Amino acid sequence: MAAPKVPPSQLGAAVNRILDILQSSPEGLTQDNLNDKLGHIDQAGVEALNLLLAKRQIQIFQRGSVHVYKLQPKEEAGKFKGLTSEDMLVYQTIQQAGNMGIWTKDMKRNTNLQQPQVAKAIKNLESRSLIKAVKSIASKGKKVYMLAELTPSKELTGGAWYTDQEFDAEFINVLKQQCMQIVIKQGLVTMENVVDAVRKSGITKEELLVKDFKQLMDILVLDGDIEEVISTGTGPFTAIPPDVLCYRASQSRIPETSAFTSIPCGICPVLHECTDDGLISPKTCVYYQNWLKF
Repeated sequence: MAAPKVPPSQLGAAVNRILDILQSSPEGLTQDNLNDKLGHIDQAGVEALNLLLAKRQIQIFQRGSVHVYKLQPKEEAGKFKGLTSEDMLVYQTIQQAGNMGIWTKDMKRNTNLQQPQVAKAIKNLESRSLIKAVKSIASKGKKVYMLAELTPSKELTGGAWYTDQEFDAEFINVLKQQCMQIVIKQGLVTMENVVDAVRKSGITKEELLVKDFKQLMDILVLDGDIEEVISTGTGPFTAIPPDVLCYRASQSRIPETSAFTSIPCGICPVLHECTDDGLISPKTCVYYQNWLKF
């Protein structure tokens, strides 16, 4: 037997009561909390909740193992018009994931929807530009979904050294050269000096962290362009507190080519035929004679 129809006045009162309660709880209320504040959920309360959900005036999402009701901001209510309850459930799950995004597998688990339902909801939300797919560098290009207006976390995109999720070697080289010029110009610098100088130069709009600059300086150290020294607080280090890590141009840079690295015999394709008095010998080898003049 069908439940008796709730009178409009009673339904309206229940709707207003629920809106007032959620208005005073901007973080949302669990079903139990809402029940406590209402006193009890009768047929009018059930129909009022369903009506508010259908009109997108409130939203329901999962927090841990419980469902939470929350007032829908007025400015957002219009953009959800026409979406199904499954669409909204997927949207709210994606919203909770923030700028780290969420995989479809996790959406399915969090919403208790079947894969076809999740896929359909994603298609509907993408067609309205409410969400977007982002490839995760950390997960070998696996796609995650997040709200369209969010900037993906650096953990997803690879950080400062990736542009459009591709490793940007040219960008790194430009910054390396800039850091090198700063060291040469100032003679002795701290990490703070380098960070400050690069940011003031305006060479990049990318928000680089101190750890990013440390990676650049480490590369220059390994390349032999600069060297690390620890401040003593005296002499050339007077302006720098003791025990602070500093950088200066390398005092003993290893050249890219030298007599030791350019010996032709190491790559000669006919080395096994070379003898003192043979047709091929050090005495007649042009490459060997040039090497002796290095």
